[in-house]
Amino acid sequence: MFVSLVLLWICVWFIFLQLKPRRPKNFPPGPPVLPILGSILHMSLENPLKDFERLMNTYGNIYSIYIGSKPAVVINGLKAIKEAIVIKAADFAGRPQDLFVNDVTQNKGVILADYGPSWREHRRFALMTLRNFGLGKNSMEDRIHGEIVYIVKTLEESIGSLLSPRVMFHNASSNIICKVLFGTRYEYDDEFIKVIVQCFTENAKLANGPWAMLYDSMPIVRNLPLPFRKAFKNAEVCQGLTTAVLAEHKETRIPGQPRDFLDCYLDELEKRGDDSTFSEDQLIMYALDLHFAGTDTTSNTLLTGFLYLMSYPDIQERCQQEIDHVLADKDRATFEDRHNMPYVQAVIHEVQRIANTVPLSVFHCTTKDAELMGYSIPKGTMIIENLTSVLNEEGQWKFPHEFNPENFLNDQGDFVKPDAFMPFSAGPRMCLGESLARMELFLIIVTLLRKFKFVWPEDAGKPDFTPVYGVTLTPKPYHMKVQLRAGNSG
Repeated sequence: MFVSLVLLWICVWFIFLQLKPRRPKNFPPGPPVLPILGSILHMSLENPLKDFERLMNTYGNIYSIYIGSKPAVVINGLKAIKEAIVIKAADFAGRPQDLFVNDVTQNKGVILADYGPSWREHRRFALMTLRNFGLGKNSMEDRIHGEIVYIVKTLEESIGSLLSPRVMFHNASSNIICKVLFGTRYEYDDEFIKVIVQCFTENAKLANGPWAMLYDSMPIVRNLPLPFRKAFKNAEVCQGLTTAVLAEHKETRIPGQPRDFLDCYLDELEKRGDDSTFSEDQLIMYALDLHFAGTDTTSNTLLTGFLYLMSYPDIQERCQQEIDHVLADKDRATFEDRHNMPYVQAVIHEVQRIANTVPLSVFHCTTKDAELMGYSIPKGTMIIENLTSVLNEEGQWKFPHEFNPENFLNDQGDFVKPDAFMPFSAGPRMCLGESLARMELFLIIVTLLRKFKFVWPEDAGKPDFTPVYGVTLTPKPYHMKVQLRAGNSG
């Protein structure tokens, strides 16, 4: 009996050792790995950001974890991230292709597309088309100002009462990118925008949450009726709504006279014919990619910005003084005005740094066997950029752990942008919409601060700056009091 038990124990232990993933030679160190579960017990499924920091303090700026049986390398700090995604960009520009988010998006679109000819063609097309539709030009400023009119109206109607700004900022950000994509803006109570923004918000939470982690770690659960199925339903709803818009475009468009992004893509599709990576299925997911990227990050940054401006009324007031001085005789702000507003620029960039809206960027993977900071990383290894570690890095910022515009001002009071400012990531997979987001943030914040004063409600307790974790970090819901500034009653 005893011998049988010993043999059974040896067999179980042998199977355990065989199932346990082994780190390749000269691979970055990391916490112990369990069979099937990987490193899952070393991280909070609700919000692993603090765990990433703890593991960095234990293992250094480059370490490895296992998501189920899949190895992933987490890179931290400016030096390591810059080496990977800027200096050795092509080696680290892939996207992992067997994750929850890939399955939800059916491996289509541009954000999650693997590094290759199709991705290059689509990214080049997107950059060219966005430029043609005014990115960085006055026509894009006009689109943004056109939407600001509706934000101002919403704020004016809320004077004397409390306003939760979340829906307003989400819908405004969505409408600006909708004008580019679909040539249309939607009323804030329109069913199309309400449903799509709701789906985006839910999927952003699901995609980096515990259910997605379980899906990625244990493929055996993928067909079970668990909460992650909601993301697939949301994606279907969004695809259905976008397909309807596309059908309408196909009926009303005049080839060669594009009104918006969809028309441009349809023109390109006709030119290329069937033997191409361009297709209507790609277009639908592509439009949703750009719509999501242009909505969630900007709206959450605005929400963070006004939360801090209410909490630091002296900073809000100093911004308003600079805005009043620079815009004294002007009807409205232009993006060029930023060069004469060093303090406002510093505040907006500090909001982006502290908001840390996409804390883990979008996961990369190696396109070939690569080296990083002396470690060997095999082809196909998932790479997680911990942007939090750069945006809070000691030695890169004057005040790394507090909200302080001085992080972006030199001793003369001029605006400066440190190398460690990379909320949009960097390298060839850098966020497509960076220039649009920068223009939106500046014009919206400056216009609203010129006209209104934003006050934290007296009976609301202290502001809670702890964000809600997901693909994007979101401030907890809050209310604001809005007052018209003197001389701004018209």
